[in-house]
Amino acid sequence: MVNYLINYCKISFYILMSISISLFLISLKFLLKDLVYFIEWEILSLQSVSIVMTFLFDWMSLMFMSFVLLISSLVIFYSKQYMEEDYNINRFILLVLMFVMSMMMLIISPNLISILLGWDGLGLVSYCLVIYFQNVKSYNAGMLTALSNRIGDVALLLAIAWMLNYGSWNYIFYLEMMSKNIEMMIIGGLVMLAAMTKSAQIPFSSWLPAAMAAPTPVSALVHSSTLVTAGVYLLIRFNILLMDWWMGQFMLLISGLTMFMAGLGANFEFDLKKIIALSTLSQLGLMMSILSMGFYKLAFFHLLTHALFKALLFMCAGSIIHNMKNSQDIRMMGGLSMSMPLTCSCFNVANLALCGMPFLAGFYSKDLILEMVSLSYVNFFSFFLFFFSTGLTVCYSFRLVYYSMTGDFNSSVLHPLNDSGWTMLFSIFFLMVMAVIGGSLLSWLMFLNPSMICLPLDMKLLTLFVCIFGGLIGYLISNVKLFFINKSLYYNNFTNFVGSMWFMPIISTIGVINYPLNLGLYSYKSFDQGWSEIFGGQMIYNQLKNYSLYLQEFQMNSLKIYLLSYMLWFIVLLMLIILVN
Repeated sequence: MVNYLINYCKISFYILMSISISLFLISLKFLLKDLVYFIEWEILSLQSVSIVMTFLFDWMSLMFMSFVLLISSLVIFYSKQYMEEDYNINRFILLVLMFVMSMMMLIISPNLISILLGWDGLGLVSYCLVIYFQNVKSYNAGMLTALSNRIGDVALLLAIAWMLNYGSWNYIFYLEMMSKNIEMMIIGGLVMLAAMTKSAQIPFSSWLPAAMAAPTPVSALVHSSTLVTAGVYLLIRFNILLMDWWMGQFMLLISGLTMFMAGLGANFEFDLKKIIALSTLSQLGLMMSILSMGFYKLAFFHLLTHALFKALLFMCAGSIIHNMKNSQDIRMMGGLSMSMPLTCSCFNVANLALCGMPFLAGFYSKDLILEMVSLSYVNFFSFFLFFFSTGLTVCYSFRLVYYSMTGDFNSSVLHPLNDSGWTMLFSIFFLMVMAVIGGSLLSWLMFLNPSMICLPLDMKLLTLFVCIFGGLIGYLISNVKLFFINKSLYYNNFTNFVGSMWFMPIISTIGVINYPLNLGLYSYKSFDQGWSEIFGGQMIYNQLKNYSLYLQEFQMNSLKIYLLSYMLWFIVLLMLIILVN
C-alpha cells in the first residue's frame, strides 16, 4: 500500500513537471510572436441556445500555469516524505490536485461563469485543506476562510448578473470599448471586491494567517501561486477598469495599508508559519498597489518571482517544524544552522530573495517596482507606505533569522535535529535554484523592450538604504541579552494593537457575530419571554388558571357553604315561581 502511494506521488510529480516545462516553452513562443488563442468549445446546442466553454491562451496565462504546475509538482513530491505518517495521504494528494485544477480553470477563463467555477473550486477545496488536521483550531480557521471568501463569491455572482446587460459573459470583449460605461464600472467594482477578499486586503485580512492551520505543503502552494494570487491575477485581467476611475486610487490606499499592517504585525509574531503568512500578505499588498497604479506587467512579474521564493520559504519552514517535532515557536529554536545546514542555507537564500538582495529573484521585481513608484506621480503617503513597508520586510526577515538560525539551541535536549531526507531536500534545492535565477530569467524574457529608469543618485540608492536600515533595526530589536527589560511591556497597548493585525481577527469574528447574537438575545427576552408572553399566551393561561382555582375553592369547601348555597338557590327559585304566577 505504501509503495502504491509513493508511486502515486511520483506519477503526479512527473506529469505535472513535464506539463509545466512544455507550457513554459509554449508561453515563450506566444510572447515572442505576440500570439493569443481564443478557443470556444460548444458543449450543448438546444434549439437556439448553445452552451459554450471558452478558453483564453496568451503568454500570461500559459506562463502563470507553468509556474503553478511547477510549484504544485514540487509540493506533491515534498509531501511524499512530509505526510508519510498520514494514512490518508492518497486523499491529500487528490485534494491538492483538485486545488490545482481549480486554479487552472481560473487562469484560462475569459468568461465570468467559468471563472466562478474555478473561484468556487478554490474556496471549497481550500476549506477542505485548512480543516485537514481535524481539531477545533482548524475548524475555526476553515470557517473564517470560507466565510471571508464567500463575500467575494457573492460579488462575482453580482458581476455575472450585471454582465447580462451586454448579452455575453466574455468580459474580455467589452473591457476596452466599454471601459467608460457606468455598468462596466460597477462590474469592475464588484470584481475588485472579489479580488480583495481572495487576496486578503484590508478589511478581509484576518483569514490569511488563520489558514496556517493547514499542513505546511498546502501553505507552500496556497501562499505562493494559487489561492491568494487569484485575486491579483483577476485584477491584472481587469486592469483597464482600475485606471481612469477613483477605484484605482482607493485600491492603492487599501493595498498600501495592508502592506504596512502585515509588515508591522510580522515584527511582533512568534509563530514561524504566521510570520511567513504575514510576509505573503505584505507582498500581496505590494502587487495590488503597483497594479492599481497601472503597471500590470510589473505586478505579474512580482507575482511569479514571489511564487518561487515564498514556496521555498514555506518548504524550509516545514522541514524545520518537521524536525522540531511540530513546534512552530521561533523562541524555541536557535542555532539551527549548526544542526540543519542545508535547510538553513536554502531558508536564508529565500529570506534574502524576499528582502530584495541584489541578483536574487525578489530583487529584480521589487527594485523595479520601487523605482517605478519613485518615477511616478504618487502622493507622499503612498510613497512612504511603499518604502517603509519594504524596510519592515527586511526587519522581520532579519529578526526571524536571528531567532531561529543564530545563538544557542533553546528547545528540549535530545532533539533528533538533522536535515530532512532527500525527498524533501530535492524539492527545496530545485526551488532554491529557481529563487536564484528566476528573477533574471523572467526579466530578460518578459520585458522585450527594456526602458531605462533615470533617477537621481539618492533616489536610486533609497531602496538599498531602506533595506540596510530595516535589517539593522531588525537585528537591534531582536538582540536580547540576559537581564534585558522587555520594552514592549511598557507599550503594552501598542504591542497588542500591532501584534494582533490591528485587532482585525477579533473584529472579523466576535465583532461580526457578537452584536447580532446580542440583539437576538434581547429580542428573545423582550418579546418571546417578555411583553408578548405577558399579554399573550401566558396571560390567558394565568387568568383561566385563576378562575379555575376560584371555582375549586367553592367546590372543595365545607357543608354549611353547600347548605347556604342550596337555601339561596331555593329562595331564588321560589321568588321566580311567585313572579311568574
